[in-house]
Amino acid sequence: MDAEKVRSSRRVYQGQLIDLRVDQVETSNGLEAIREVIEHPGAVAVVPVDERGQVILVQQYRHAAGKVILEIPAGTLKIGEDPLEAVRRELREETGFEARHIVRIGGLYTAPSFNTEYIHLYLATDLTPGLAATDADEVIELLRIPLAEAINLIRAGSIDDSKSVSALLLVNLIITEQATARKT
Repeated sequence: MDAEKVRSSRRVYQGQLIDLRVDQVETSNGLEAIREVIEHPGAVAVVPVDERGQVILVQQYRHAAGKVILEIPAGTLKIGEDPLEAVRRELREETGFEARHIVRIGGLYTAPSFNTEYIHLYLATDLTPGLAATDADEVIELLRIPLAEAINLIRAGSIDDSKSVSALLLVNLIITEQATARKT
């Protein structure tokens, strides 16, 4: 399968966080099509796990969803920013915690049919507390819960943010695999 060939492209919106462009493309089977693309600089998200094995989640109102969302700490990459540095920044800003150990556990496109956003996913452990420094327009509450409870909240639909669902399930898989490996 070949990539689509862009025949023309025009920017129809340029915002603070996203841009929108409309591309006229030729598909791999020769058809003409229109593609509306939201351009996003990418993001990072982190599952912080404390010394008791509890995950630290943030709860905040999300205007686009129209409700309070329970999610893992996350944030948008600055242009040219290293994702690992962005994770450290977002963890500190949203939770006040610093982590001695941070490991990349994966990544995902949020909606690849129309959005360029790619989120780098991390696990942070060996946490030390500090003071949060949220952005002026953010109202965040922290919640510490066992990972198993977070998985149950996913099953119940109470955690329905895609990056959080994906990252929490990955961390659960990693911890399960590590426990299995120790037994053998």
